[in-house]
Amino acid sequence: MNFMDWYRADRLPTIFCVGCGNGTVINCALTAVSEVGWKREEVVFVSGIGCSSRAPGYIDADSLHTTHGRALAFATGIKLANPDLQLVVFTGDGDLAAIGGNHFIHACRRNVDMTVICMNNQIYGMTGGQGSPTTPRGALSTTTPYGAEEGTFDLTALSIAAGANFAARWTSYHVKELTNAIRAGLETPGFSFIEAAVQCPTGYGRRNRLREPEDMIEFFRTHSMLRQKYDRLLAEGKLVPPDTIVVGEFVRRDRPVLGGKK
Repeated sequence: MNFMDWYRADRLPTIFCVGCGNGTVINCALTAVSEVGWKREEVVFVSGIGCSSRAPGYIDADSLHTTHGRALAFATGIKLANPDLQLVVFTGDGDLAAIGGNHFIHACRRNVDMTVICMNNQIYGMTGGQGSPTTPRGALSTTTPYGAEEGTFDLTALSIAAGANFAARWTSYHVKELTNAIRAGLETPGFSFIEAAVQCPTGYGRRNRLREPEDMIEFFRTHSMLRQKYDRLLAEGKLVPPDTIVVGEFVRRDRPVLGGKK
């Protein structure tokens, strides 16, 4: 199957804002699903609430659009009820790390057999542009009009510390690398976490001097650094800019799995 065969043509075009990066991530995910050869009847797409969580509604397969922050809890129930099903969860930084934060760390701890793709746009894009757990220090939002003062969650590091079997981070600029990472997550038994930094010109960009989609994509291109280089620079005692986006594969391991094998 081609990745376009997974779309519900009658639902297109999407409701995403012009320039949104979520469509790119969905394309990457469906390309990866096509490459591993999964069939419609053996995969379920799950989401919570948010811009990213609209993704399953455009996919021609069984899906579950759940309540805010609870996608991983519902997905865990699906896996335990029918271990033969493959699970892909679409979520965002607010849905996953704020109201859903407790479900996130315990799904990682349990190492439930699912692949979670987090579209991190650093803001609540759908509900009013509020600051999220990943809004950078100094960034403007409707709830941080003078600049965010709180520290941010490193979602990938959090997933590793909590026990995920696979973890990677890329951006919507890195289409090939992101697709390969999602495929690796699909093929790795246990909890796989792929963080995708995506542009949100409407909710985040226009408040933070990145109004045009290409401005945010260019930011991803110029501010991303491979994990290996980042680790080497730190080991050498060199300074790394605080707005660096560290990308790459961070962990692939074989902890005991809850909910069967991929």
